[in-house]
Amino acid sequence: MAQYRQNRAAEEIRKALDRIIREELRDPRIAGTLSITRVEPTKDLRHAKVFISALEEDKLDATVKVLSGAAGMLRHSLGGVLSVRYVPELQFVADRNIAYGLHIASVLKKVLGDEES
Repeated sequence: MAQYRQNRAAEEIRKALDRIIREELRDPRIAGTLSITRVEPTKDLRHAKVFISALEEDKLDATVKVLSGAAGMLRHSLGGVLSVRYVPELQFVADRNIAYGLHIASVLKKVLGDEES
């Protein structure tokens, strides 16, 4: 039952943060193709790691830094949207899985392309 509660809270946080970042947080340092890949709340829902991905790999670290700086404002905005007793402390983490996947795909394409010749 606790795992269900964590998963439900994670999805609510992800959707709400996505909307808040797109509509309320206007900062040119944030990557345009920002994506919240997943949210991992603790069992007591007091803390949450928010994994951020962006197609512009060079802007990802700056985006995470901006979001970390705006964590208080984002947490305050979450408080008005979420139906939880405590609004979790947010920790933003860069998720480089998409860039890594694209790199692997390009390597495979080169290797498999060379074998076909």
